[in-house]
Amino acid sequence: MEEKFILNIIHRPEMVPEYAEKVTGHGKGEDLGRKALLTESLDIFKLQQEAAHRNGLKTTIQMTYASLFNDEAVELAKEHHAVYGDEIALTLLGLPCKQFREKYKTKDFCIWMFDMETKRSIVDDVFGKFYERFGFYPESTGSYYMDAELTNYIKSKYPMVKCAVATCWEEGPKAYHTCNNSWYTFMDGGPWAPWIPSKVNTHAPAANEAEDSGIVAIPHLSRDLIACYDGNGSNFGTHPQNVLRGMLYTPGQFGPDGTYSGQTYPYLYNLIDQFRYQAKFNNGYAYNMMFVGPGWMNKMGRWEAPYELLKASYDDGCAYYGQLKKEGRLTDMTMSEFADFYRARKHYTEPECALWRDLIYGSDKQLFWYCDPYMRACVNMDQGGAIVDLRPYAAKLEWPVGIGTPHVQECGYPFLIQEKYRAGYFTHYAGEGTVRSAKLCCDGEEVDLCLCRTKAHFSEEDGVRTLTLDPVDIVFAAATVKLQTVLRFEEGSGAIRIERHILSVSDPEAKITLNEYMVACYGTTEYPEDMTPVRLNVKRGGEEHPLQYAYRCREAELDGADEVSAVIPPIKTRVWMEAEGRGKRGYYREGYAFSPMFTLGYTGEVKEKEVFTTWLRLARED
Repeated sequence: MEEKFILNIIHRPEMVPEYAEKVTGHGKGEDLGRKALLTESLDIFKLQQEAAHRNGLKTTIQMTYASLFNDEAVELAKEHHAVYGDEIALTLLGLPCKQFREKYKTKDFCIWMFDMETKRSIVDDVFGKFYERFGFYPESTGSYYMDAELTNYIKSKYPMVKCAVATCWEEGPKAYHTCNNSWYTFMDGGPWAPWIPSKVNTHAPAANEAEDSGIVAIPHLSRDLIACYDGNGSNFGTHPQNVLRGMLYTPGQFGPDGTYSGQTYPYLYNLIDQFRYQAKFNNGYAYNMMFVGPGWMNKMGRWEAPYELLKASYDDGCAYYGQLKKEGRLTDMTMSEFADFYRARKHYTEPECALWRDLIYGSDKQLFWYCDPYMRACVNMDQGGAIVDLRPYAAKLEWPVGIGTPHVQECGYPFLIQEKYRAGYFTHYAGEGTVRSAKLCCDGEEVDLCLCRTKAHFSEEDGVRTLTLDPVDIVFAAATVKLQTVLRFEEGSGAIRIERHILSVSDPEAKITLNEYMVACYGTTEYPEDMTPVRLNVKRGGEEHPLQYAYRCREAELDGADEVSAVIPPIKTRVWMEAEGRGKRGYYREGYAFSPMFTLGYTGEVKEKEVFTTWLRLARED
C-alpha cells in the first residue's frame, strides 16, 4: 500500500497573543489595544505565512476573535485563500481583546472553562463576527480543548464545521508542574493522532455513526510519544519553538554583518520522520501537524533564544516539510481537506497504532501506543511488555467541563493504569503501583517481567494488531526459562489478548508457575480517589465471591475461575480478566489506605512448549 504522510499547518493571527502582552509590553501597564502589540503580532503572522508559502505549503488560517476586528488581518486571510489556497477557519483561542473584555467582564480565555450558557454566547458572537467579515461560516475551528457539550452545540448550530483542534496530548499534571503550578489545563488521556470524537466525551473515539459527533478532531501539536509521556510535552513537539524550549538544538551565531546562521535541530527532523514512520502501523497513513500563534516569535525573544533564532527555526522547519513535499513524501492539506480525507480513509473501529522509540537520550526504550473506541493503552518494552497506561474509552464517560460543573478545569479521561501518576512497577518500599504484567516463579524464586527488557515487532491480520516481543531468558537457580510474550489487540472487541509462550526450560522437571496480574485504580492525577465504591469479584459458573472495597487487604481466589473483575462506578467501568491454561486459578486482592489499588489476576502452571493466555476486557457498566 502506498504510504501517505499528511501535514496540517495552522496559523492564527492572534492580535493579542496569548500571554504576549506581558512579554512584549516592556514594563508598560496592560493594554490589549496597544497599537505596537497589534502591529508586532500581525507582522509575525505574516512571517509565518511567508515561511510556509515560500516552501510551497498551504496553511489553515484560524482567525481569532480579536483578528476579526482588524481589517488588515481579514484582508490578508482573503488574499492568501485566493492566492495560495489557504483555508480561512476560526479558532476559539485568542478571545481576549477590548471588545471581549467589555462584554464578558472576565480575564478567562479558555472556552471550555466557561459555563455552558456563556460558551454558547461566545460561540455565537465569534461565529457571527466571522460571518459578518467573510460572508460564510468556517468549516474548521478549535481550541486547546473542546468538551463534548461545546462540540455538540457548534455542530448543531453550525453544521458546516467538519474539523476541529480538540485536545492537547498529555497536557496535564506534568505540564502543570513545569509551569510553576500555574497553567490550569488538565487534559491527559486523549488520542495523540486524529480521531472522530464521540458525542459524549471528546477524548473517546466514536464506535459507530450513532456516537459520531460530526467532526474530525486533530490534536494540538504532534508530540514525542515517549518524551512527552515521561515529561513536559511543551518541550517535545513538531513545533520548532517547542524544540528550542526543550533545549534540543545547536544555536547559531551572529556574523559580522548581523546575520544569524549555523543553527541545527536534528531532533526536530527526527521527530517529523518518526511520525512519517507510523504509516507502517496504520495501513499506510501517517499524520503531523504544526499549530502556531505569533506569541512564539516576538521581538524580545523567548526561552533565552533571540528573535533571530526563533525566526530561523521556523523557517528551517517549514523548509524541511517543503523538501519532503518536493520529494513526494508529504501531502499538505488544510483542515477541512484533511477531514474529508480522514473520513474516506478510516472506519470507526479502526485503531491508531504507534510503535515509538527514544529520540533524545540514545536509549533502546520503545513504547507501543494503541487507541480505538474502547481503550487507549501503552505497552512498555523496557518493562517486558507491561501495560503502563490504560484508559477505558468503552465507558464513554460523561464528563461535563467548565464553571458550574464538577470539573471546572479537569478535562482528562480517567485511567485504570498510569505509571507516572500511580507509580507503575518501580515503587516505594511499601505498596504497589498500577501496571499489567506477569511474574514467573520457580522453586521459591520470583521474577517480574517488568525487569526483562525486550523489543517489539508489529503485524496486522484480519483486524488483529499483534505485538510480538523478542524472547527473554529468565534465570533461576533451578532452571532457565525462555519466554516470549505476544499481545493481540482485537479490533472492535475492547479486549487485549496476552499470550506467554514458554519456548524452552533448561530443566524439564522444574515446577514453574505464572502469575498474570493487573494492579489498577482510577483517577486523572497523582492524588488517590475514594475506592469504596469499587466492587471486586471472582466467579466460576454460579459460584461468586463479591467484595465491596473497604481498604482492608482482603482477597479471594478460585480454582478454574471463569473471570475476575472489578466494577468502578465513579467512572462507569467494568474491567475483567479471563484465562486459558493449565491449573488456572483466578484471584483478586483489595488494597489499603497507603496503597489504594486493587489487583486482579490468574496463576497457572507452565511447562516447555506450553502457552498461558489471558484476556483483559473493558466495558461500560452503569
